[in-house]
Amino acid sequence: MDKEKQILHYIRQNPFLSQQELAHLIGISRSAVAGYIANLTKRGEIKGRAYILREEGLLTCIGGANLDRKAHGKQKVKLHSSNPVHISESCGGVSRNIAENLGRLGFHSSLISCVGDDKEGAWVLEETKRHGVDVSQVWVLAGQQTGTYTALLDIDGEMVVSLANMDIYDRLTPEMFADKWSHIAASAAVFADTNIPADCLQYLIKRCKEDNIPLYIDPVSSAKAQKLPEKLDGVKAILPNKEEAELLAQMKIESEADIAVACQKIRERGVESVIITLGEQGIYYATETESQLLAPYHVEVVDVTGAGDAFASGFLFGVTEGETVATACKLGLAASALTLQTNESVSPLLKSEHLYQFIKERNTHE
Repeated sequence: MDKEKQILHYIRQNPFLSQQELAHLIGISRSAVAGYIANLTKRGEIKGRAYILREEGLLTCIGGANLDRKAHGKQKVKLHSSNPVHISESCGGVSRNIAENLGRLGFHSSLISCVGDDKEGAWVLEETKRHGVDVSQVWVLAGQQTGTYTALLDIDGEMVVSLANMDIYDRLTPEMFADKWSHIAASAAVFADTNIPADCLQYLIKRCKEDNIPLYIDPVSSAKAQKLPEKLDGVKAILPNKEEAELLAQMKIESEADIAVACQKIRERGVESVIITLGEQGIYYATETESQLLAPYHVEVVDVTGAGDAFASGFLFGVTEGETVATACKLGLAASALTLQTNESVSPLLKSEHLYQFIKERNTHE
């Protein structure tokens, strides 16, 4: 089959294919595809092209979707010995958690991740879908185990050891994301974590920049943050914690002045805004025009699990609704505070009206 016939064949199957996707499918350059399409258009074989409209409110989250297990010791944990425990299971994964949070905040959220063809994967998809997240784009990989994170907690709740089995994400390739691009391109914004491989992150950053899709990144951990490419042009905002920021900026952070310098170094890599989460100190944000340390809202802490993901969700909610970075950060801090007050990793209190009400009440009292 000659190249023109191949192009027509693929366009008939999916009129939304980009020239880059056609180039990949046929094995020629993008510029060559453009030439063939120009000729086919002149001859009337192609009468126009399909355009993907950004779906209002669609936020696509790309990255981890795991099964989280917590083993709570019934007595002081003894190493090298059998320990009686109580085991609890829940859905986890940074992107999965944020997709669920965004769903609770009223967005149409979609998850792109991968699970194994096992009972854990089926349960994660079922539970995530039950909370209103579109899981139709998640790959179910035959013969693979769904990612799991297992933590052993001592009787006082302190972690003794955690075990992560995330090998399944190594199966993902840039080509797999290219196949999903018509879905990604329809998003109002994209959130990604660094559970996916380095070449996939690089592809995602490049394509989002080319297609002018706002991209937000959570580095997840200092080890996984190393997967990010040196050039981060086109990334709307990155949300590291202090340790991840030190790695991204290649410097030690020991003061507020250091935080400001680290933000500048990270912005020099191409990121528009940097938001560093600092635990009990709150967050520090830096844009091209302003920077500020924002203290957290003080609440009675029931469980810290999920507070970081809640902050990211509240922040994404704010920027997508057209708020300034400063206001979006306050909404993130409100989401985090509401989550700290529950045992749930994803708080049932997470509603958009609750976030604004929380900020209004705190501003009145403080």
